Amino acid sequence: MFSSLKRLSLTAKHLTPARNYATTAKMTDLSKYKFNHTMLRVKDPKASVAFFEKLGMSQVNKFEFPDNKFDLYFMAYDSPKAVSHKNHWTDREGIVELTHNYGTENDPNFKVANGNKEPGKGFGHICVSVDNIQAACQRLEDAGYKFQKKLKDGRMHNIAFVLSPDEYWVEIIARNPVSETEDVKETDVQTYRMNHSMIRVKDKDVSLKFYEEIMGMNFLRSSENESAGFNLYFLGYGDKPKSDSSVNGVNPVADREGILELTWNYGTEKQEGKVYHDGNAEPQGFGHICVSVDDLDAACKRFEEKGVSWKKRLTDGRMKNVAFVLDPDGYWIEVIQNEKYKSIAGDY
Repeated sequence: MFSSLKRLSLTAKHLTPARNYATTAKMTDLSKYKFNHTMLRVKDPKASVAFFEKLGMSQVNKFEFPDNKFDLYFMAYDSPKAVSHKNHWTDREGIVELTHNYGTENDPNFKVANGNKEPGKGFGHICVSVDNIQAACQRLEDAGYKFQKKLKDGRMHNIAFVLSPDEYWVEIIARNPVSETEDVKETDVQTYRMNHSMIRVKDKDVSLKFYEEIMGMNFLRSSENESAGFNLYFLGYGDKPKSDSSVNGVNPVADREGILELTWNYGTEKQEGKVYHDGNAEPQGFGHICVSVDDLDAACKRFEEKGVSWKKRLTDGRMKNVAFVLDPDGYWIEVIQNEKYKSIAGDY
């Protein structure tokens, strides 16, 4: 969440399948956890906010830190048709946090790493699900936004990737059958969902074990692509879908928010050392994902008992209301208090 953490060196110790996770007291309710947000660094906040507003999002919160020379913008769907309409920002899923470090908008040499090319490959994309995908994509194209992949490009004609002003990939998927919306010219942005965020992982077994057993997420489904040499695994808080049927060919929970997609490329688990970039060492771009919990102290106590690797404990530094856990690939996971259940003392 906080830009001042970005200069700290990474000291993650990778979890392994053989690790013995300790039994913990039930002081925190994992069913109340939420995959709250995904943080992305941006060059120009005006351009980025305008882009996400074009996608139908609203600014649901903002933190300003002039002494530290950065601001945080929290973008989410908040219309009366949204999943979390009028909820407190900590009691939501599907937020995109935009971090702006002062002066980057005027620096001609500043460019973020979007996570899809070397150096800096790791984070992949965020994904928005829409009602009528052809009309939604045409609306973005008419607004002048570029695409990494248009609907009719390649073999998959049911997904597209639009580019943000910083060239982050934003996947567009459909909630209605694509074959039935070909001639529909209208799209209702109030019905859109910030569906998922994708990160690449070195070892699927280690990562799945971590996100299920440590972070408390539920396995929703997988998409195996043997001919292409990769698998996709979808996790989140909440119940597993009752059916594997999918209108977009990959994700049967397109109507939901707060999903984490893990992409595993075959063979990476055999490589020595770290395979993917966490986004916080140079070159920077993606920063972290964030989980809000019912009781921050109890949740962190449980994580401690589980033997996690920490980037920042609650007691470290000046910020006593946030902690950062490291996943097996060294990605940062911020942990914050869901203020629906308990208020915090002081500021973030």
